[in-house]
Amino acid sequence: MNKVVLIGRLTRDPELRYTGNNTPVATFTLAVNRPFSNQQGEREADFINIVVWRKQAENVKNFVTQGSQVAVEGRIQTRSYDDANGQKRYVTEVIADNVEFLGSKNSSTNSNESKGSSKGKSEPTPYDFGDMPEPKGTDVDSNPFADFGSSIEISDDELPF
Repeated sequence: MNKVVLIGRLTRDPELRYTGNNTPVATFTLAVNRPFSNQQGEREADFINIVVWRKQAENVKNFVTQGSQVAVEGRIQTRSYDDANGQKRYVTEVIADNVEFLGSKNSSTNSNESKGSSKGKSEPTPYDFGDMPEPKGTDVDSNPFADFGSSIEISDDELPF
């Protein structure tokens, strides 16, 4: 199975091109934070090349810009080519089947300001994760529900589906 799901921010505006038979294709790079800090206590990110085809490529070009947060669902693909010096080069990229627009660059920075007056400011989307706490780490021996206080009871009767 070859399945990838990523959430990150665009490092540059998407680039839209058309193939010889006029099929739209957009490319962009997604910065995805790693779930841990390095030895200096800083969070690092991976920069992943994304390729989107057809109508979704045009939508990406029209509706997201550098700094926008998106979720990408797709598959990893590796291709090769010979460069100008005759050296074989390999490229690994994610071919997106689905791109969800989660929020603009300004929605997370303005989310606290927009609770007052919205004049001149965009309202955050329902998918704005700007106020979410950072993950606490990857200690598999700890109880992930320890900070939630009392126990939570879940019944199948309460599920909406």
